[in-house]
Amino acid sequence: MTGRFISLEGGEGAGKSTQAARLAAALAARGIDALVTREPGGSEGAEAIRALLMQGSVTRWSPHSEALLFAAARADHVEKRIRPAIGAGTWVICDRFIDSSRAYQGVAGGIDDAAVLALHAFGSRGLLPDRTFVLEVPADQGRARAEVRDGAAADRFAARGDAFHADVAAAFRRFAAQEPERVRLIDASGTPDAVTAALLFELSDLLP
Repeated sequence: MTGRFISLEGGEGAGKSTQAARLAAALAARGIDALVTREPGGSEGAEAIRALLMQGSVTRWSPHSEALLFAAARADHVEKRIRPAIGAGTWVICDRFIDSSRAYQGVAGGIDDAAVLALHAFGSRGLLPDRTFVLEVPADQGRARAEVRDGAAADRFAARGDAFHADVAAAFRRFAAQEPERVRLIDASGTPDAVTAALLFELSDLLP
C-alpha cells in the first residue's frame, strides 16, 4: 500500500505548522499513519542547510543561491524521508515544499519558474504532492501571528517587506488557478477547528 503526500503552503503566520499537526492527528483517528515534516529540513542533511538559509541578514543569499540551497535540502529530504515513508504506506504531511521555492525564489525572487522546476526535476526527480493546501490569511493577521511566534527573532524570510510577501501570496493563488486538482486554497483566518475541517473536506477524495 502506497502512502499519500500532502504539503501545506502559505505566507508567514498562516498556521501551517499548527495545521500539519492537527491534520496528522485527524488522520491517525481514522487509522492512517502520518509523518509530519518540514522544509527546509526534515532530514539530517537538510536541517544543516536550513541553518544556513534561515539565519543571518536578509541579503545573506541571493535568490539564485537560495534556490540552489533549497533544492539541495529538498533532494536529501525526499531521498531520506519522504519517498521511504510514502513507499511504506505512510501519509507524509510537509510544512512547505516545492511551491514555496516557486513563490519565494521564483516569483518574488525573480527566477523563472521553469528554472526552479528544473532544479526540482534533477534533485528530487520531480516529486509533487498528491494535494497541496495553501493556507490564506489577511496580511495583517499573518504578520501579527508571526510576530507572536517569532518575537524579535524573525528569520530571513519573515523579515522581508510587505511587497515581497504580497508577491508570494499572489504566486500561490496563481498556482492554485493553474493546478486546481492538486492545489487548493484554504481560508485560514478562522478557528483552528474550522481550518482543519476545511482541510479534511478538501482531502475527502483521497481518503480511504
